[in-house]
Amino acid sequence: MVMASIVPQALGCAPLGGVQGIMGEMTKHKKQRDQLLFSAEAREIAREVITEAAEGEVGEHLGVKVPPRQGQDSGHVAIHRFASLTPGYKDWEWIAVLAAVPGSQEITVNEVALQAGAKAELAPEWVPYEDRVRPGDLGPGDTLPPREDDERLASWDELAKDRRAELENFPRNQKAPQALSAKGLADTLQRWRKGNFGPNSEFAEKAAMSCKTCAFYLPINNPDTQFGMCTNEYSADGRVVHATYGCGAHSETKEEFDSTGGREYGAFDDGI
Repeated sequence: MVMASIVPQALGCAPLGGVQGIMGEMTKHKKQRDQLLFSAEAREIAREVITEAAEGEVGEHLGVKVPPRQGQDSGHVAIHRFASLTPGYKDWEWIAVLAAVPGSQEITVNEVALQAGAKAELAPEWVPYEDRVRPGDLGPGDTLPPREDDERLASWDELAKDRRAELENFPRNQKAPQALSAKGLADTLQRWRKGNFGPNSEFAEKAAMSCKTCAFYLPINNPDTQFGMCTNEYSADGRVVHATYGCGAHSETKEEFDSTGGREYGAFDDGI
């Protein structure tokens, strides 16, 4: 308690009453600055500079706030917000950042900007071109070079050193400068298995027989690959199909006959 009574005088500070007077004066100045930047005059200045920047009409005043790091009692800077009427910027906001030097009645415009509001519609996150391309996007005359680090490709030397390639027993195009990598082939086979002509497709599940016993099925390289080409023009003609894929156009499919000896085509509803 003794230390508390002598420290102010020992440090050359004003007595307690003087400190209260100084604090009261500081609070007064803060209130004056707050009133200035939050006043109707400040709002009109903000609207004027925003209207000039927007080159058109500006919407209603949405409010005024202080920057997050400033604190509510500082009052040196204030941000006025206005609704945007700019075409294509629905729910965006114009802001004007105003400042006042302590003790001054002058208002300075620090910044004017158009920013997204809480409900604003924003453009999707930018995606590099090479990541935007999807299967089926390539059209006649289009070019689509592989990535520089495309994992689907490998040099012939790299492929020869890859132990996985030795176990594949899958042919590569010997005339190509590069080879399909082991990873490229693995991804391809997985894609084919899960595709429309794989073993778990609806056609395969409902088929009585599979491709591995069909004359229209041409195995790739040898039967062990489990993939081949369909040559049936009425089915998956020209498509890569799994050996356990199947359809109703199997080469061993037999015609069904009814009790009278006529062909059984099943019931047909013409909707009439």
